[in-house]
Amino acid sequence: MKNENVKKIIISFLILLSIFLLDRLSKIFILNILEETGQVDIFINPILNFYLVWNKGIGFGLLSSDQEYFYNLVTTLIVLVNFVIIYLLLKEKGIKYYFLLVILGGSLGNLFDRLYYKAVPDFIDLNYNGYHWFIFNVADIFITIGIILLILAEFISYKKVNE
Repeated sequence: MKNENVKKIIISFLILLSIFLLDRLSKIFILNILEETGQVDIFINPILNFYLVWNKGIGFGLLSSDQEYFYNLVTTLIVLVNFVIIYLLLKEKGIKYYFLLVILGGSLGNLFDRLYYKAVPDFIDLNYNGYHWFIFNVADIFITIGIILLILAEFISYKKVNE
């Protein structure tokens, strides 16, 4: 049993580290472009562009504010949510465990930026015919995928219980 726990801890750490590093490397790449050119506004194709914005809110720029008090409050809430996710990880044994890990990995990537830069660099700009989605980053992708998978898993387990 201990050997299985050690294996699970190592796999969990590698998942978190991989997500964190993918996020960091993408942001370092974009920030290097910013340092070299003074801006990031790169046309990739008609749907995808890289355009750097500094997000002081939560995912997709929601709850953004220039007030330091509000920023610190949101950051504190994010830290608390991360602790809740860690608590849920300690309780969860099924596939939802890995979905929570994906959410935590993305959240830790953005939390690092909030603490280090006092804002999160978002740079992925999706648009269609001039209609733009919120600008986001790799960590946001992992958080969103993890949440969607967690919701789907809940629907599936709810349906099984109620059949």
